[in-house]
Amino acid sequence: MTQAEARDQQRFGLMLQLGGVYAIWLREVKRAVRDRGQLIGGVIRPLLYVLIMGIGLNPYFRGEIYGEVKFVVPYTYLQFIFPAVIALNILYTSVQSAVSVIWDREFGFLREVLVSPLPRVSILLGKVLGGATVAMFHGSLVLALAPYADIGLTFASVAKGLGLMFLLAFALTSAGVILAGRIRSFEGFGVFSNAVILPLYFLSSSVFPLDPSLSSAQMRVVYPEWLVFLVEINPLTYAVDAMRGAFIHFNQFDPRIGPVVLIGMAVFFFSWALHEFRKA
Repeated sequence: MTQAEARDQQRFGLMLQLGGVYAIWLREVKRAVRDRGQLIGGVIRPLLYVLIMGIGLNPYFRGEIYGEVKFVVPYTYLQFIFPAVIALNILYTSVQSAVSVIWDREFGFLREVLVSPLPRVSILLGKVLGGATVAMFHGSLVLALAPYADIGLTFASVAKGLGLMFLLAFALTSAGVILAGRIRSFEGFGVFSNAVILPLYFLSSSVFPLDPSLSSAQMRVVYPEWLVFLVEINPLTYAVDAMRGAFIHFNQFDPRIGPVVLIGMAVFFFSWALHEFRKA
């Protein structure tokens, strides 16, 4: 075989793999588009958090001490919670999209795909990209509520936010695939995924701020030490913080940490999911 023929064969193999990734991605997206319940949930969830919880708690986000108004952070509660609601929509959709792994295993589709010539990394990549695409769409639905939260979006902030949203969606979809690979029933997956989602979200400083004016030692005096510890080791904390930096230009932590943590999450969870997928 000549060198040119080898290159052509390699190019043809790459095109086949990309075609396989696209086909699996398209199947995941079409499945989500046809699921009206998932779409309704993606719309109602941000409405509940932004318009009801956000407006309801907004007056209590600032305290008055001796006649002087003390700002917890220099933003309204609606503005503070807005990026966290984007993360919440992505979190729910990413993990729940992985239920397709259980569905495909139950009805034999996964076995047929796994015995195809397509490498398992391409199969997994197609599924994860499909779930991440749907999760990004659900996260983007929240952006329509930005005027109600008095947040001015610019092209730069949206572009940066979308990049962070994709990394988060990719990482969480990969984590969902790991869960789906270990849980055999739809019911068990639903219960267990909620047991993962809710603690991750509420321990990410999403609905309450850690006072940025306090040092780490001072925070452990003001807040319970176990709470500060759990918030600081939660990777979702830095994802939410990175999105706050993108959309409202406020960070509780070093702004360089968030993107690094998100990239690390994406690489770590995808590698773990691939390891589990290869054993299937």
